[in-house]
Amino acid sequence: MVEVPKVWRFFRAGGFDQVKIETASDLLELKQLNQKLWVALSCPVKGLQFDERTLSLIDTDQDGHVRVPELLAAIDWAADRLIDPEILACPQEGLRLSHLREDEKGCALAEQARRLLADLGKTEFDALTVTDVEQAQTRFMARLRTAWEDACPASLPLGEKTPDGYLILKKVADKLDDYFLRCRILAFEGKQSEELVTEAQHQAVFSSSSVAREVLLEWPLALVDSSGCLPLIEGLNPVWAGAMTSFRTQVVIPLLGERATLAESEWIQLKDIFSEFADWQGAGPVDTENETVRDLEKLVRLVRDLMLLANNFVSFKAFYTRTGQAIFQAGTLYLDSRSCELCVTVNDTAKHALLANSSNICLVYCDCTRAGQKTTIAAAFTDGDSDQLRVGRNGVFYDAKGQDWDATITRILEQPISLRQAFWSPYKKMVRAISDQFEKFASSRAKAADDKLVSSATLTTKNAAGGTSGVAQQAFDVGKFAGIFAAIGMAVGAIGTALASVAVGLFSLAFWQIPFVLLGVLLLISGPSLLLAWFKLRSRTLGPILDANGWAINARAKINLLFGASLTQLAQLPPNAERTLTDPFAEEDHSAWIYVVWGAVAVMVVAMLWAMRTKSH
Repeated sequence: MVEVPKVWRFFRAGGFDQVKIETASDLLELKQLNQKLWVALSCPVKGLQFDERTLSLIDTDQDGHVRVPELLAAIDWAADRLIDPEILACPQEGLRLSHLREDEKGCALAEQARRLLADLGKTEFDALTVTDVEQAQTRFMARLRTAWEDACPASLPLGEKTPDGYLILKKVADKLDDYFLRCRILAFEGKQSEELVTEAQHQAVFSSSSVAREVLLEWPLALVDSSGCLPLIEGLNPVWAGAMTSFRTQVVIPLLGERATLAESEWIQLKDIFSEFADWQGAGPVDTENETVRDLEKLVRLVRDLMLLANNFVSFKAFYTRTGQAIFQAGTLYLDSRSCELCVTVNDTAKHALLANSSNICLVYCDCTRAGQKTTIAAAFTDGDSDQLRVGRNGVFYDAKGQDWDATITRILEQPISLRQAFWSPYKKMVRAISDQFEKFASSRAKAADDKLVSSATLTTKNAAGGTSGVAQQAFDVGKFAGIFAAIGMAVGAIGTALASVAVGLFSLAFWQIPFVLLGVLLLISGPSLLLAWFKLRSRTLGPILDANGWAINARAKINLLFGASLTQLAQLPPNAERTLTDPFAEEDHSAWIYVVWGAVAVMVVAMLWAMRTKSH
């Protein structure tokens, strides 16, 4: 029988074709879809607006990234344990017992689900939620601990103080074993006693207090002799003296009676007394996951999250159809009368900016703080202009949970934002340049005037102190000022001649030609900026921004002008809003009279030039 290939459906968005994933069949057949058609090939486990626990369960090799084979394996794993895999296409918060298979793969999960439902006081018709299965692991550990506590020995050597006594005994057990072993070795060699340490070790003790403690910890508990008796009161290693005192008063005396020394046989007796309790302590439950409980939790999470993950991994449906927030969108930044919805979390600003700059998107990096917490985001500005974006400006960032954070700009990646900005950019630069020159000129003249005033005052004071009648006036240099006035006159004349030539040439044209000439001048000035911005805006792409966060983006996920305008919303008045245009604190505006005067001058110039043109003909 010939297998009929899957008929895939695609939608066009972001400048490329993206696969539609709407049914369980679409999920199960993803293994047949060529990976070259996947939007992403890998995504990080952390830093996304997606359940991190779910991603960590899919990430079987625990390397911090979910890749294509792991996602496909998770889909097959979930489908093999469900009676009807179509449930994966309808994300829901709970999983019912009737959804689970009772075969070899699903029977253990079904049994665990029954036990958990009973523990929660639910019936077999109730659903198990993620919260329920998270509690199952806690309940499992609680049952283990209860069973362990029930197995506690009935007879305890020290009664209620047995656990404390056992801890004290464990603390000095290795040193006691070491001491008695040394004693047996010494007796075997036929010696009465030996020095605790070598001369070099003895010298090291007195080199510094920190070194002394480290060295003394390795020394025996006391002077070793062949008798094999350990002193319990005097002659003890000073570092171990406190622990040995507790051992004597809380273990030795209650169990063996008052004594100043301890023989090896008595030490063995003490260990035998605590042996049953020690075995019970060693069998205590270890904090570990029950595999069946973990698998049940994984299945409940996959039923809830698989479809969402596929539509943010295989395709970027949520992002490009604007039907919801993509899992990489951290929230919305409000700043400079705009809201920016394309915001991603950033761990290392410098490292992220190095790669993200190739996206040709204007990115603003902000440090966000809230109640002692701190995070860093990169916000994409895709509409408006960057005139008022400055390092240090403040805004408000709302994360995916709706919590507000104080946001401060720390870095800006300058890129064209809109064609409108590109058109006016040359003129704004010219105005800024002229303004800077006027400021420099005014500042220099003000400084010169201040210096001259100070100099005059200083000279007057000196002359007064020296008894002189006054300061000799400098003779007026007529030739010097005549040259200055002549140069100014020549400059004004040259500018006037140039303007007159332009005006005569302009009005020598037919009236219908004049707008085209003006348009040509505008294009000549703004054309290069517009052309550069056009190419950059057409090549804006999401890929480098996500790649810098650990994704492996497999497509040219473009952000064109229209889509970019939807990601950055400009401030607009609401529909049917009422406006009062009278500003009670506005400065007096004489612009209307200025326009009238300039209009009259323009009419007079045009009339004069037209008369000149008519007379010449």
